[in-house]
Amino acid sequence: MSTVNDVELAIGGMTCASCANRIERKLNKIDGVSATVNYATEKASVRSASGIEPALLIAEVEKAGYSAALPAPVKADEGEDPELRSLRRRLIVSIALTVPVIVMAMVPPAQFIGWQWVSLVLATPVILWGAWPFHRAAWINLRHGAATMDTLISMGTLAAFLWSLYALFFGTAGMLGMTHGFEFALSRSDGAGNIYLEVGAGVTMFVLAGRYFEKRSKRQAGAALRALLQLGAKDVAVLRDGVETAIPIEDLRVGDEFLVRPGEKLATDGIVVSGASAVDASLLTGESVPVEVTAGDAVTGATVNTSGRLLIRATRIGADTQLAQMAKLVEEAQTGKAEVQRLADRISGVFVPIVLMIAVVALGGWLVAGYPPSAAFTAAVAVLVIACPCALGLATPTALLVGTGRGAQMGILIKGPEVLESTRAVDTVLLDKTGTVTAGRMTLDGVLSEEGTDPEELLRLAGALENASEHPIARAIASAASAPLPPVSDFSNIEGRGVQGLVEGRSVIVGRESLLADWSLALSPEVAAAKADAESSGKTVVAVAWDGAARGALVIADAVKPTSAEAIRDLRELGLRPILLTGDNASVARRIAAEVGIDEVIAEVLPQDKVDVVTRLQSEGAVVAMIGDGVNDAPALARADLGLAMGTGTDVAIEAADIALVRGDLRSAVDAIRLSRRTLGTIKTNLFWAFAYNVAAIPVAALGMLNPMLAGAAMAFSSVFVVGNSLRLRSFGRTTR
Repeated sequence: MSTVNDVELAIGGMTCASCANRIERKLNKIDGVSATVNYATEKASVRSASGIEPALLIAEVEKAGYSAALPAPVKADEGEDPELRSLRRRLIVSIALTVPVIVMAMVPPAQFIGWQWVSLVLATPVILWGAWPFHRAAWINLRHGAATMDTLISMGTLAAFLWSLYALFFGTAGMLGMTHGFEFALSRSDGAGNIYLEVGAGVTMFVLAGRYFEKRSKRQAGAALRALLQLGAKDVAVLRDGVETAIPIEDLRVGDEFLVRPGEKLATDGIVVSGASAVDASLLTGESVPVEVTAGDAVTGATVNTSGRLLIRATRIGADTQLAQMAKLVEEAQTGKAEVQRLADRISGVFVPIVLMIAVVALGGWLVAGYPPSAAFTAAVAVLVIACPCALGLATPTALLVGTGRGAQMGILIKGPEVLESTRAVDTVLLDKTGTVTAGRMTLDGVLSEEGTDPEELLRLAGALENASEHPIARAIASAASAPLPPVSDFSNIEGRGVQGLVEGRSVIVGRESLLADWSLALSPEVAAAKADAESSGKTVVAVAWDGAARGALVIADAVKPTSAEAIRDLRELGLRPILLTGDNASVARRIAAEVGIDEVIAEVLPQDKVDVVTRLQSEGAVVAMIGDGVNDAPALARADLGLAMGTGTDVAIEAADIALVRGDLRSAVDAIRLSRRTLGTIKTNLFWAFAYNVAAIPVAALGMLNPMLAGAAMAFSSVFVVGNSLRLRSFGRTTR
């Protein structure tokens, strides 16, 4: 069998965070292995420096009393989880049988003659069958000398059941006509005259309800991954030997050309071969405005063709597509562990033995104080039930699942939960210029026309001529000109200087001033001065002439994205210090910085210099975030405390970053930081309330102030509270003004 350095295992049989903690310790005892186990995702991530066989890892997990297997690929149409279905069935049956038991025990008028024996018939299946998952897990743990939250549940319910059997068969509780009231506080009583079937059945029902909603929340939190996979097309129409053939998406190969008609999804990533259309990427990126594409443009699978017919050549398929990579990033993000989660795991690992000891002390204390065994027993059971730290174990993973899932829906891919820790302390943001603050492509910035020349005519004729060229500057001019453009004849390209040709019978020249000088043509002093001013600020200017006269000039620049200035303001509102970091010349950098509201500029830096800037700021005490999109940004993204890569950038940059932003909008970076901080805040809120709840409730239960059944209800409610608080992250939205 082959060996690998990284293995992911699907773990079965875990019922609480203590289970995850125990499996993790078991795996980490293997030489050279570093493992983390996530209770929420039910997965183990194992790293080995020397490589290890998955079978060995699976065997170790099984020795611990759990099941393990290499995970099957996530499917978009994945059916209902069998465990969720089983929990729901047990919960429904338990509710139907337990409610009458509780009513009879709590409402004295409902205690007809023989009610206690009816309660026994109804409660027995609940305590034995409904709570079977807890009993089974407790037994497995006991065989391995461990105590977990399931131990608490099993001991509490079985103790209540066995005590009730004793009272019914050997005490006075089985006598016809027996009644007892429901009291909040304990008092001296004859233990053999009371039954606690409502305790065992009620605790089982409440804990099953908590487990069911926990499990369902995990399914909902992981829905982002399945939703991403559902975005993809299922079938594709390929052209092979000139014949259109419909095939399943799984049969598509790199290099295949496929047709996409209006209203259809793009089957995979590719390059447009022919056709023009507007592609709606809102489902994938959240961008509401369709993007115009023509021949030569790259397109992404799962986006929707809104208008024209496109012929596309597949460049990436299957696991290599952007959609599949997004799904992979989401899954990886939800499998990692943050420091706050490790804290919760450590707490739960020592919590159970302490609780068991408190229960024993409570039992002994009540007996020593002279109270009847029933009072001591009830206090001990209350301690066992109220202490179950399900909420503590769920506090971190559910918030991580929901937070990273919501981020994926918004086009924010948080690569690991440890990233959340970084966003908390960030105070400085370095921003690359090209492709991050600016659009990263040349656009028309202005028209400088000579006196007597119509600016629109100047742009129309120049655009018609440049439309025949593939140069980036030419495309910027042609794109800005109003369609339809007149045809061009006698077109010629003068290498490195410009182009010329006939447009509507006019001999048009577009290019450098030196090209016009070859024809003894020159710009007027006014236009020449304006041209010099534009060039001094880092813009590109081309001259235009026709019919023996200079007609003006066109200013081309890398335009600032419309939302960049707003994003900078939002970053400042978050308490962050923005700095523009670029390899361009200082004049260009200062112009861009002034336009978007950045005060500090570091320009003319090489890729290694960017890393040095990050290091220097860190040495000065700053916690640095870096936002970029290019290969030259990758080292700085990796070195920064928090790296954010624009999804419109290179794969290298995206790999090096901690957070990938699918949208090319700088406001996504603001949303990413806000979401990360909000998720971290939710985790801390969950941990505080879960821990405070246990600390406060255990003494109350031990002092006999809390009925065990109410303890079970409160314990289950704490889990529901944590899950509900985490699910609030699903409503997180973008910054609006």
